[in-house]
Amino acid sequence: MTDVLTPAAPATNGDGATVNQAALGEALLGKWAAVRIQARALAGAPELRKIEGLSHTEHRLRAYGQLEYLVKQNGVHRAFPTRLGGTDDHGGNVAGFEELVIADPSVQIKAGVQWGLFGSAVMHLGSPEHQDKWLPGIMSLDIPGCFAMTEIGHGSDVASIATTATYDPASEEFVINTPFRAAWKEFIGNAAVDGLAAVVFAQLITRGVNHGVHAFYVELRDPATKEFLPGVGGLDDNLKGGLNGIDNGRLHFANVRIPRTNLLNRYGDVAADGSYSSPIASPGRRFFTMLGTLVQGRVSLDGAAVAASKVALKIAIQYASERRQFNAASDTEEVVLLDYQRHQRRLLPRLATTYAAAFAHEQLLQKFDGVFSGAHDTDADRQDLETLAAALKSLSTWHALDTLQECREACGGAGFMVENRFTSLRADLDVYATFEGDNTVLLQLVAKRLLADYGKEFRHMDFGVLARFAVSQATDLTFNKTGLRQVAQFVSDTGSAQKSVKALKDEASQRDMLTERVQAMVTEVAGSLKGAGKLPKEKGAEVFNSHQNELIEAARAHAELLQWEAFTEALHAIDDAGTKKVLTRLRDLFGLSLIEKHLDWYLMNGRISMQRARTLSPYINRLLAKLRPHALDLVDAFGYGPEHLRATIATGIERERQDEARDYYRTLRASKDAPMDEKVMIHKARAHAGK
Repeated sequence: MTDVLTPAAPATNGDGATVNQAALGEALLGKWAAVRIQARALAGAPELRKIEGLSHTEHRLRAYGQLEYLVKQNGVHRAFPTRLGGTDDHGGNVAGFEELVIADPSVQIKAGVQWGLFGSAVMHLGSPEHQDKWLPGIMSLDIPGCFAMTEIGHGSDVASIATTATYDPASEEFVINTPFRAAWKEFIGNAAVDGLAAVVFAQLITRGVNHGVHAFYVELRDPATKEFLPGVGGLDDNLKGGLNGIDNGRLHFANVRIPRTNLLNRYGDVAADGSYSSPIASPGRRFFTMLGTLVQGRVSLDGAAVAASKVALKIAIQYASERRQFNAASDTEEVVLLDYQRHQRRLLPRLATTYAAAFAHEQLLQKFDGVFSGAHDTDADRQDLETLAAALKSLSTWHALDTLQECREACGGAGFMVENRFTSLRADLDVYATFEGDNTVLLQLVAKRLLADYGKEFRHMDFGVLARFAVSQATDLTFNKTGLRQVAQFVSDTGSAQKSVKALKDEASQRDMLTERVQAMVTEVAGSLKGAGKLPKEKGAEVFNSHQNELIEAARAHAELLQWEAFTEALHAIDDAGTKKVLTRLRDLFGLSLIEKHLDWYLMNGRISMQRARTLSPYINRLLAKLRPHALDLVDAFGYGPEHLRATIATGIERERQDEARDYYRTLRASKDAPMDEKVMIHKARAHAGK
């Protein structure tokens, strides 16, 4: 494997800006550097690589064999209890797991279903007895399993799933039913072929009372024959738009009886007589606490999306630094693609966003580890983790899809070839935007948290504080929307583009602009929704729906701010002065690209003067030119070698072709056999005729 910390000769602008790849690579690897390096060595192994062109049946067989390989390599057990052979390393487990995406996303997700969902549900929702009974088989793959939550009728709205688990005190059993077609479990990984058991989410009913969604361990197939057990049925989802190494399918249940003790009872239990008990009295809080234990899927997808973006950008920027097209700047030399400003615009802002997403993911991973290790596990910590995971997973998965598509297009026809990874990765990652939580729904969750926090700020304030807030809001409205802020900015800049640029690249100015946008958007939506909770249910829902888009955009702005803050915090931790200079420019490119993207909002809300707005795009172009010499260093710092990239156009073959062509034409021009260009001949003829 390529040593991810081996530095190449750094590029320089002559202004002290250089990239120390060793220092930057170490920063990107984060707290679990050793685990990541080990996981990348595993992901680079030929045994785990995706083989393109397999039928979905062949791909499924290979993926299952690859899970067996992971077990033999001890690559999947970090999060499980030490007493059962794990290491209780939750952050390290996710850090290693997300690197599998560069081998084959089907392997990553199939492993995620087995150990990150099925196994984690038993571990986090079950008792120690449940863990001792089932986790050894789950860890060894003796019990391939499913995570049966999503239904045809309800995906994001888990609380409304229709599968029932009704307790029968006479036999001390739960009776599992999917009462109609929309209640069938759908898109369930391992359900079509491999799954022997499942954690099934169902409405727990006992003594005539529905206690809401709970999790149950249900056996699906006879281990010897692989046939469904009585009452269990299913269908194969067959070919999908991607991830065809996973045997997704549907499951349905007709009066399937399971022992009372198969209820995963950490948060709710049923005694032999049918009485229900829970350590959490509130049904709503119990439901969200239970779902919160399963947040690692979103954390993992955030990291995997970042990894895929890194691979795509390494391939595309490597190719763009070698591929030449058109000779406007020379009669003999064609221009390297990455020297074109538009090509820089296509790739470098996405590189900046990927850095921001990577640093934000590291913070998310540390938050996750703090909660699940018990080091920082209060209700507030768990709520923060769920909100952060929802925000970052949404942005990073959308960003990965956008980056893969732009990199594909930026590489022309070569980018469309399967051998160069973009099309295959994009197809496999497409579903990341909607599974483990639909991104739009997740941002709505973030928005509701922002509104709740906003409400808490004023809940216990006296009249004087609220009056001062009203005055400050009125002042803010007057200052921004009457143009006073713009006048102040113009006076400060005294009409000078140079002063406008200085203000824009100032770290505090960027923070203020990004923060003010979030605060203003949340404040405006909160004001619009004030009193909606007191309206009749239908009217309240109507008011909320009429402001749903503004809510989601506020959540997106909040997530972007989180990424900017994470990037800023990370660059301040870099000691190498040259690297810090380059990273500062990359962070500025990220922050100013966000402001440019939302420039209409800043102008409409009076947050930026026309003078500063006009200087924004030209300054971004200057940043691109300054970052251009460091582009290869920045993607090389990701630490992915040929065994990870596996793209022909990233092997240096394009440089070889270009050198061969240049040598041919140079030799031809020097020989007497070179044909004369028709345009040269015409020019000479005209010159001769004019004499």
